[in-house]
Amino acid sequence: MLWLYDGYAQPHAHERLLPMPTTELVIDLRDGRPVSHAATVAGPHSEHWQLETADAGSVVGVHFRAGGAFPFFDFPASELHNVRISLEALWGAKARVLVEEILAAPTPDAKFDALERVLLATARTLSRHRAVSLALRELSDVTGGRGVAQLSSMIGMSQRRFLDRFRSEVGMAPKLFARVQRFQAVIGTVHTLTEVNWAEIAADCGYFDQAHFVHDFHGFSGFIPTAYLALRSEHRNHVPLPD
Repeated sequence: MLWLYDGYAQPHAHERLLPMPTTELVIDLRDGRPVSHAATVAGPHSEHWQLETADAGSVVGVHFRAGGAFPFFDFPASELHNVRISLEALWGAKARVLVEEILAAPTPDAKFDALERVLLATARTLSRHRAVSLALRELSDVTGGRGVAQLSSMIGMSQRRFLDRFRSEVGMAPKLFARVQRFQAVIGTVHTLTEVNWAEIAADCGYFDQAHFVHDFHGFSGFIPTAYLALRSEHRNHVPLPD
């Protein structure tokens, strides 16, 4: 997904970004920003991060689905796990050219065209290994998907080879990916609710019991579940932090 915010002001100075198994490319469009520092890649993360909301006033970016960013880099996606890094450190001079093209583009559509053109020219492939595609579907099903051992048996690959391939394309181990997806299923369910039955939601999302659920939720978000509800914003993975 290509996206753009322009003149977007937040009422808070800091927010917490919750764990997601996806990758983001973000380009700062503000005047005066050094070109070499304008583009940042945030890899798939299983830890929460703090963001400065002043940096999000005028930005354009790409949201890659889980396992969707690996075609655009010449190294395993696992090297981006819990990492934020400048695009220039990954792409070299090509990153500077992309940023300059986007800054010069006069309209949002022109900026998106520049992004899409460079990404397509960079891609090594646009298809995943079939084992990874199957695993992403199964491990994202928090209510009835197959486990890692079942998947490697179904696919006909050794568990070691399957784990290496999954980490290389998705950026984290399959079991950790499944845990992050379960956490995401919870916040996706409760984000718009006014009354929450936590025990029921924990069971529906595949947790053994409520203690297991609360431990995982706090470990991933840094909040207890009720605190998340009290602080949540319109964007479920961006939680405003009190000054």
